[in-house]
Amino acid sequence: MSQRVVLAAALAGAATVLTGVVAVTAAPAAAPACSVDYRVNQWPGGFTAEVAVTNATGAALSSWRLTWTFDGGQRITGSWNTALTQAGNAVTAANAAYNGSVGVGGTVRFGIQGTFSGANPAPVDFALNGQSCQDSPPTTTTPTTPTTTTTTTTTTPPPGCPAGSLCEDWEAQSGTPGGRWAVTYPNCQGTGTAAIDPAAGRGGGKAVRIDGGGGYCNHVFVGTALDGMTHGRFYVRHDTALPAAHVTFMAMRDAVEGKDLRMGGQNAAMQWNRESDDATLPEQSPSGVALSRPLPVDRWTCVEFAVEGGDIRTWVDGTLVTGLVADGVQTHDVDGQWLRGKPSWRPNLTDFRIGWESYGGDTDTLVFDDIVLAPTRVGC
Repeated sequence: MSQRVVLAAALAGAATVLTGVVAVTAAPAAAPACSVDYRVNQWPGGFTAEVAVTNATGAALSSWRLTWTFDGGQRITGSWNTALTQAGNAVTAANAAYNGSVGVGGTVRFGIQGTFSGANPAPVDFALNGQSCQDSPPTTTTPTTPTTTTTTTTTTPPPGCPAGSLCEDWEAQSGTPGGRWAVTYPNCQGTGTAAIDPAAGRGGGKAVRIDGGGGYCNHVFVGTALDGMTHGRFYVRHDTALPAAHVTFMAMRDAVEGKDLRMGGQNAAMQWNRESDDATLPEQSPSGVALSRPLPVDRWTCVEFAVEGGDIRTWVDGTLVTGLVADGVQTHDVDGQWLRGKPSWRPNLTDFRIGWESYGGDTDTLVFDDIVLAPTRVGC
């Protein structure tokens, strides 16, 4: 038998090939255990990556472990939604306590943050629970953040309304926001107002305008049910810099504690605040505040967030903000206070509200447009 015929028989997977008196049966090729979507957002010397792993093992998983090798000397400095270890170039990402179950065809997502020097090539040797994913190579995208001048492909999907998401551009509304949206005045009603502005939108169309007053009774919000969504994106433009005192411009109700998870500002920089114990992210030390950033005035700013389990991530204009990340591992000046106060905090967020809440006398006028609430990151 010629070599060509032997090779053809082996590739058939079930044929028996006789060579002399020895019978050799070629085994079928193993199917890949998973497919991996590895999306990178990088800047000079640093990067984050969002990893989506789809289970193709043919059986549901009660726990998982994804392994790979870095070829560019990358070093991981943080992670979320995973228990992660690194030994040299070898990396192991295991499930957290709350995301070990993955059905057949199901997908689990986690993220990493790290540093690199020189190139930052994407891994190509992923394995799920010891089984190779190599026959299903990962999707990789490497964008440049807005802080660099190099032009590359963006990492995030184009703006729009992905299937299964809630999207609002206000173009079908007028007067007072309605439909699935409702205007609310927490605690008591003062001078704060919310209305559809017919010419304040990003493209010159409609947007919702919040005239936020100062003081306890002037709280005003426009809200809707969150319907289990874990990610959000909105554009905001406002005319007054974030003050030193505590303010809120976005809130979500936690049904577990009956209190709000709030995004706003303090000490002139963006922050998260947990109403139940007044913990802040980042800590309000000078170093902590420096790891956040102000909310720019007089221009549109894209704000994205993700709250999955007890982890929080926040992007501004497509860049992950280090001071606005809680990842389950205490980082001094960032989430140390947040995690010490309630290490087992797992909110059940039921609504999404944009507006203005001032705990001093500070006022602001804010315009919100192109809101998306989704099960995964949408992008700017």
